[in-house]
Amino acid sequence: MNAKLSFPSSLARTCLGATAAAALLALSAASAAEAPGEAPVPKLNDRRPFLGPDARTSEDPVRIPMKPVAEAGPELVIRGGRLFDAVSGGVRPATVVIQGNRIKAVLPPDATGWGADAKIIDAAGKTVMPGLIDMHTHVTYPDRASPFDEQGSEGAGTLRGQRNLRYFLESGFTSVRDLNGVSNAPFLLSQWSAADMIPAPRVFAAGWIITGTGGHATERPVIPSHGPDYAKEVDGPDAWRGMVRKAFKEGASVIKIASHFAPEEVRAAIEEAHLLGLKVTCDCETIYTEMAVDADIDMIEHPLPRSDAAIAKMAKKKIAAVPTLQVYQNLLDRAGGFYGSTSRRFTMTSQGNFDEFKKMKAAGIIMGVGTDTIGDASLMVPNSYIAELKWFVRGGYSVADALKAGTIVNARLLDMGDELGSIEAGKLADVIIVDGRPDENLDDLAKVEQVIKDGQWLIRDGELVTPRHVSTPLVKPSPPADVK
Repeated sequence: MNAKLSFPSSLARTCLGATAAAALLALSAASAAEAPGEAPVPKLNDRRPFLGPDARTSEDPVRIPMKPVAEAGPELVIRGGRLFDAVSGGVRPATVVIQGNRIKAVLPPDATGWGADAKIIDAAGKTVMPGLIDMHTHVTYPDRASPFDEQGSEGAGTLRGQRNLRYFLESGFTSVRDLNGVSNAPFLLSQWSAADMIPAPRVFAAGWIITGTGGHATERPVIPSHGPDYAKEVDGPDAWRGMVRKAFKEGASVIKIASHFAPEEVRAAIEEAHLLGLKVTCDCETIYTEMAVDADIDMIEHPLPRSDAAIAKMAKKKIAAVPTLQVYQNLLDRAGGFYGSTSRRFTMTSQGNFDEFKKMKAAGIIMGVGTDTIGDASLMVPNSYIAELKWFVRGGYSVADALKAGTIVNARLLDMGDELGSIEAGKLADVIIVDGRPDENLDDLAKVEQVIKDGQWLIRDGELVTPRHVSTPLVKPSPPADVK
């Protein structure tokens, strides 16, 4: 199933069987239960229950039906490694067999029986695990090397993004969620990566931030990287709903909103996104966090201040969090605080941020791992991600649970847990091999040697390898034989 598909889809994926689909439909109906005095609106319009058991769709939350394609090509076999099971958190010796862009089988370590033309990877003494997922990136943002007059350029942003995505891929990331960038650059990168036309992780793109006039990332003085090319200022419920539809049209896999907004605006945006089948996350703080929670947001980004009541509501409604502690620690280390922003009107401290994390952990809120890499922070990959995982461990997670948060939990938060985040037969073949034991020592994640994304062995012994271009033959020989 390695054939490439036209934009905006990626390669095909297998959907759930009829029994699982029926269960999902029942779950969707239950989640749409009417609250007193409110019209019933589905939490998320999941399209899988309406697809046949053998249907294939795009490998993203939109799940566009695609023509079935048979698996083909030689198998790729990973032998001798210790497999990190992201579902259980355990480790065991195993053999992983990949064919096309899917995991064909997970077998005992002494298994045999693959084809004579199979490619073999010797992973003896190393850890085989699902590709890492970063839930909060901004790969197209300018850095200190970006000329000021190119910060709003879609072309320059796309080139920066391709470079930064290579850094992620080399570091073992097979998926990133990009939560806004310059113009349509994040969508372009998402589409090219999905079609395997550039060596890059999968890009689940929001495209841009949606906020009210003067909201986050639009404050004065307006600069190219915090202006209309990066964030959309809209006012009124209809305008918010319309901007969600526009993001969906352009290829969004998730919707990102930010304070400030009015209650009716955030409700309209979330309702519209859920009707379209997309999750919504919010960069919001103080009273706006509680407004978003009341409107049934799916996730809240950052460790920004919120009331204990908002945390309790998040736990009750099973609203997730992506705390991004390390990026704010970088800010505190560099500048001492967050200053000069009307969307950050509060005192920020390292202890205060961590206290927010610990409150969410104690409340049982599911938390994903994201770095908020922006600008020069892309040069810190994977150090910032490893540091973020260490914050999780400092806050009460085991090392194995932190790795689960960075893989299967992140995949579920992407609405892609049936396809990504763990090494299981039938799932997409996003696999990395680490020279060490990251389930015991997180620093070993800096030693990623092999990366297989979408069944393609792209990082070999730490270096990027791209398949050679196959030249398209001419229709007829040239020059023609009858030309003298």
